Amino acid sequence: MATQKMLKFVSTPREMPEKRSAQERSEDFNEIYREFAEQKAAEQAGRCSQCGVPYCQTHCPLHNNIPDWLRLTAEGRLEEAYRVSQSTNTFPEICGRICPQDRLCEGNCVIEQSGHGTVTIGAVEKYITDTAWENGWVQPTAPKQERAESIGIIGAGPGGQAAADSLRRMGFQVTIYDRYDRPGGLLTYGIPGFKLEKDIVMRRSKLLEDGGVEYVLNCNVGEDISFDAIRGKHDAVLIATGVYKTRDLDIDNADAGGVVRAIDYLTASNKVDFGDDVPDFNDGELNAKGKRVVVIGGGDTAMDCVRTAIRQGAQSVKCLYRRDRANMPGSQREVQNAEEEGVEFVWLSAPGAFAAQGTVDTVRVRKMRLGAPDVSGRQSPELIEGADYDEPAELVIKALGFEPEDLPRLWGVEGLEVTRWGTIKAEFQTHQTSIPGVYAVGDIVRGASLVVWAIRDGREAAEAIADFLTGEARVAAE
Repeated sequence: MATQKMLKFVSTPREMPEKRSAQERSEDFNEIYREFAEQKAAEQAGRCSQCGVPYCQTHCPLHNNIPDWLRLTAEGRLEEAYRVSQSTNTFPEICGRICPQDRLCEGNCVIEQSGHGTVTIGAVEKYITDTAWENGWVQPTAPKQERAESIGIIGAGPGGQAAADSLRRMGFQVTIYDRYDRPGGLLTYGIPGFKLEKDIVMRRSKLLEDGGVEYVLNCNVGEDISFDAIRGKHDAVLIATGVYKTRDLDIDNADAGGVVRAIDYLTASNKVDFGDDVPDFNDGELNAKGKRVVVIGGGDTAMDCVRTAIRQGAQSVKCLYRRDRANMPGSQREVQNAEEEGVEFVWLSAPGAFAAQGTVDTVRVRKMRLGAPDVSGRQSPELIEGADYDEPAELVIKALGFEPEDLPRLWGVEGLEVTRWGTIKAEFQTHQTSIPGVYAVGDIVRGASLVVWAIRDGREAAEAIADFLTGEARVAAE
């Protein structure tokens, strides 16, 4: 009987949840995909071939048991599907929305390779967990037994919160310190609502709080509390700060008025979405309304910026990227969404200088071509001499990626080793740093990476911290 509900990929075509029209969605910050109906989710889940070696699972950083929860969804056993999904993933409803499935699970789906179109794994994952919330199946953590040991976690992003969830399930006392006024890190302030509505993030953070996680917000380590004080207060410490320092441009007038950092721009937009009073938005500095906007960069942050500018009512939005479409790091799905909404991509282009009379008014655009491959195997952009031109702009957004802050210096920490890139050195499986009892996960170790990797790191680190605190494993540094 179960087999009849599966293997439908030959007769049933791939289908995503319906997208709202570009015109409609460009006018608000709500998510762009409509919900799957139960029948449609079951039908799409039933396209899974239940293959013997599930590449979707292998290529998921969390090794989610995707074939099993697809089969359970196809059979209408949604609560069981949710339990299987939740067992490996702390935030399935968030991963279902923002994971680049086209590069991970869906991109490696066996039926995709055979020409039948991938199973819509992300959309089904989102549907399962949203249904679980609606039906009250998602409950706060209630550990069987409380433990006395406490862990201090610095950073309330996905890595820190994933670790907190796992540690609370084991009964440990957990306190999360974060610089922002709301938990969630980049999930809250770095990703726009049209990709991840904020009540989804707040709901999950509240669930952790209801399960006994303590949050200390508006807390800047090194200013409001010292790192040593956190170490003294807890039996173990986890650093999960992410990376927030913006890569900069070495060109004329790089700091002109009207040239802003992507993180400042996106944070302001998200705060406005929460209903906060944001002076830099109110005075127009971080508001694209009526302006000709140029975004520099080709990653997912750049896609978030161009699509936000459209929704703020920009006169025009152009994205400069120094390689071509095939070589850009951002999700192709996001590029398509941006183009539908009216963004113009200017491929093989880089800024040469900003002209400014007080504030920026033009960007000197330098045209590039792709030359020989660099060490990463990608073709390196080369300048085409004499092909420069000026592009008018009243707002320029730098979305060039993020680098780690110098935490040992900022926090005054002796003995915390970093790599030559400034990321914290941590052991591959335990995530232990050079200081006994101090662990680190996510982007502050990996460099700018994916939410799903931060979740995996956080869950792994929680296991290692538990072993360390219960004496079941000795610290490598001893």
